[in-house]
Amino acid sequence: MPEEPEFETDRLQESIERPPGALLRNIALTTAVLAALGAIAALRAGGTVNEALVMKTEAARLQSEASDQWAYYQAKGIKANVEEASRAAWIAAGKTPPPELTKAIERYGTEQKEIERAAREKERERDEKSTEADRLLEQHRRFADSVALIQVAIALGAVAALTRQHLVWIASGLLGSAGAGLFALTLLR
Repeated sequence: MPEEPEFETDRLQESIERPPGALLRNIALTTAVLAALGAIAALRAGGTVNEALVMKTEAARLQSEASDQWAYYQAKGIKANVEEASRAAWIAAGKTPPPELTKAIERYGTEQKEIERAAREKERERDEKSTEADRLLEQHRRFADSVALIQVAIALGAVAALTRQHLVWIASGLLGSAGAGLFALTLLR
C-alpha cells in the first residue's frame, strides 16, 4: 500500500484558525488606539506645562508687586525718620516741636503697617501660585513620560508589523499598557 503524503497539520490548523493578515490587522488596531491615546496624553502634557508657565508668570508679577510694596514701606520709614530727626532738632533747640511733626510720624507708622500687610499678602499669593505651578510641572512630567512610553510602543508596533513577530507586538502592547496606566494615574491624581 502506497504511503499517503504527509501534511503539516500545525501550519494548516494555524491558517484555518487565523486568517492571513489577522496579525497585521490586530497590530494596526492596537497601534491606532495607542496613537489616539498618545495624542490625548500629549495634549494634556502641553496643557499642563502652559498652565504652569502662566502660574509662574503670575508668581513673578506678584513678587514684583510685593517688592514695590516693600520699597514703598521703606520710603515711608525714611519719611518718618526725617520727621523724627526734625522733631529731635526742635527738642534739641529747646523748643516745642509743631504737632504736625508728631502727627506725620504717626501717620507714616500707620501707613507702613498697611503697606506691610499688603506686601505680605502679595508674597502669600506668590507662594500659592508658585506651589501650584510646581504641582502642574510635576503633572506635566508624568504626562510626558506616558507619551514617551506610548510612542515607543507605537514604534514597536511598526516593527512587529514589518517583521510579523508576535512577540514584538506583545512587547508593544505591554509598553503601551504601561504608558496608558501612567496616563490614567496622572489623570486621577
